[in-house]
Amino acid sequence: MSERLEKLVAGMPIVFGGDRTVVVGEDLATRFAPGDSLLVIQDDGALLLIPEAVRRLTAEAVDRAQRAFDQMGVVSDAQITAFFEGFAAQLADDDVWGQIAAANAQDVDSAKARGRSTTRLAVTPAMRRDMIAGLREWAASAAARGRVLDTIDHAGWTLEQVAAPLGVVGFVFEGRPNVFADATGVIRTGNTVVFRIGSDALGTARTIMSAALEPALAGAGLPLGAASLVDSPEHAAGWAMFADPRLALAVARGSGPAVSQLGAIARQAGTPVSLHGTGGAWMVAGAAADAERFGQAVYHSLDRKVCNTLNVCCIVRARAGELVAVFLDAAERAGRRRGGAVKLHLARGDEVWLPDAWLQAAIRVRRAEGDRDEAQVELIDRDDLGREWEWEDTPELSLVIVDDEGEAASLFNRLSPKFALSLISEDAGAKARMFEAVNAPFVGDGFTRWVDGQYALNRPELGLSNWQNGRLLARSGVLSGDSIFTIRTRVRQSDLELDRQTPSAPPPVAEP
Repeated sequence: MSERLEKLVAGMPIVFGGDRTVVVGEDLATRFAPGDSLLVIQDDGALLLIPEAVRRLTAEAVDRAQRAFDQMGVVSDAQITAFFEGFAAQLADDDVWGQIAAANAQDVDSAKARGRSTTRLAVTPAMRRDMIAGLREWAASAAARGRVLDTIDHAGWTLEQVAAPLGVVGFVFEGRPNVFADATGVIRTGNTVVFRIGSDALGTARTIMSAALEPALAGAGLPLGAASLVDSPEHAAGWAMFADPRLALAVARGSGPAVSQLGAIARQAGTPVSLHGTGGAWMVAGAAADAERFGQAVYHSLDRKVCNTLNVCCIVRARAGELVAVFLDAAERAGRRRGGAVKLHLARGDEVWLPDAWLQAAIRVRRAEGDRDEAQVELIDRDDLGREWEWEDTPELSLVIVDDEGEAASLFNRLSPKFALSLISEDAGAKARMFEAVNAPFVGDGFTRWVDGQYALNRPELGLSNWQNGRLLARSGVLSGDSIFTIRTRVRQSDLELDRQTPSAPPPVAEP
């Protein structure tokens, strides 16, 4: 007999993972109230409290998305196209954008006051242009619903495999307002979306919904729940949403630990997940590297901090005497481009390759919590090369000297999030060997910032998948709206005498 959990007691053991226990703490016991839910992460025993009000709010948002999905079968592709055109038009309207910008300014001021990062939070003219361009790309894209993927002819009947919507897509993402345009891409294939945005950007999100997205849905005749916002600043809202088994797919973008936890929650609910957390690109200057190409690649990979920003640079020892200077010059120029300096983390033991002036210098580093005086160069162990540096306006990255390209590939496979790598080399054979050696979905030979769905594929992305937790099955590392579909099978029978007890004749062979 099961009973509802009415209270927690400090010291109460909770079973997880089948054979382990974790103890309820005093704070959790005090905060828990009747009607609340306790989510136990089976991977590590984390105990997550979901207040009843948050659970209800989240369930209502998923309800709206589910009801909308049930109606999407009678919505035409022309209506979906009209939605994207309407959403783009709303964002292009200066009055509408003025409302969004005003709400965003309040979000930015609030975040700054709390020492939070605002580099991805603030809306800009470039962000507005990209959002509009992405929505117009979806409007112009071919309809994916009903596309016949394969046809198999049998004697007396034909089988077709047809692309079909997947269902309700749950989307948790950090405080980047432009992701709204990306997330609605799932509607192109007839899906619906329910999303939860980080609390820093919630005011901006509310305004985008009311001033632009919902009017576009209504204008196109789509159900309003086709894009539904979980209007809560609580982290628990994301937990509750990913624990809802009605989701057909759970997508998470943000910091590595938070994304991993959300993934664990969704998997427990039996929901497939697509996680986009840690990134940080690697670059290798090979034995046959062109110095100018290398310097330009470093410089253009440090224009801002996102997942495809250069995070670790490896220089082969045979070229270090020349290329370390090229690297330092490019990094310094990238710092000046941002109005300051550059922060370097150097693998311990490689100090001999840096000028004393760098090793002894102190700089002003711009952090989310405020400017700080720090050493320009800090030493790290090689095993720490996997750390992704989060920076505001002061570019920050790691440098290591390696024996050869093979050692660089080995370090990448062992320590990186298995995301993006660039090999600077004029040796075609070396580039071919590196492509085969590294376990990464994105490999190039220049700057790293090309790893972006809209920039590279002309398709707004929902996220970029690393291979940290295994390769994806028959799918690109770029998750986009038109890659979220399932397959239905349709049969057209012409022979009314078909019977499984009668051997089926092979299809006729066409005469030559």
